[in-house]
Amino acid sequence: MLAKRIIPCLDIKDGQTVKGTNFVNLRHAGDPVELARMYSEQGADELVFLDITASFEGRKTFVELVRRIAENISIPFTVGGGIHELNDVARLLDAGADKVSVNSAAIRNPKLIDEIAGHFGSQVCVLAVDAKQAAGEWRCYLNGGRVVTERELMSWTKEAQERGAGEILFTSMDHDGVKTGYANEALAVLSENLSIPVIASGGAGAKEHFRDAFLQGKADAALAASVFHFGEIKIPELKSYLCAQGIAMRR
Repeated sequence: MLAKRIIPCLDIKDGQTVKGTNFVNLRHAGDPVELARMYSEQGADELVFLDITASFEGRKTFVELVRRIAENISIPFTVGGGIHELNDVARLLDAGADKVSVNSAAIRNPKLIDEIAGHFGSQVCVLAVDAKQAAGEWRCYLNGGRVVTERELMSWTKEAQERGAGEILFTSMDHDGVKTGYANEALAVLSENLSIPVIASGGAGAKEHFRDAFLQGKADAALAASVFHFGEIKIPELKSYLCAQGIAMRR
């Protein structure tokens, strides 16, 4: 069994790490470079850095900040926000990112996935999906959860896989920041229907939630933010707990 991954997420706004509930009510959570270094030292398997206002405000991701973070960590590092074309990807990879995450731009222009995968390899291309359930259907959203689209979660992720995406980062907007657990039913369907790894996001509030994402949701990795940023869960303790539950972890 492949080892499951624990991934802290740094949501960046105006150069600072922030965290909200259901994508709003943001509060400061610390210096991203310091947090990144701490997580790397604590044994996080990867990091995700999302410039959460880049797509909305039409800005390019903070390349300088990416460079500073990359210099301070020794684990794989995914960057998202404001990525619209291959030049954006090249700039971020040059700054030290290992992978890029695309969301709004890929919904508007699905060929972007083909281009990134074709040019840099599937392992570089992570499709991030922000989705919310309504009338039994999971609908995808644009621009940090501000705009609903016609895209449906299962069909869109399947198309992205066929276009060359190497991973799916699925955030349930209903679960984001409320700390009641991940969207395990939807995760399980995704994991069963796709052959690429699925990263669970949105809802972590206790160690048991990570366990359930892996055992019930069949996720390959679990991403969380506030429980790590505010010291509610320590990564080494989380990994020990998950190992004791029979889940293979990198130590």
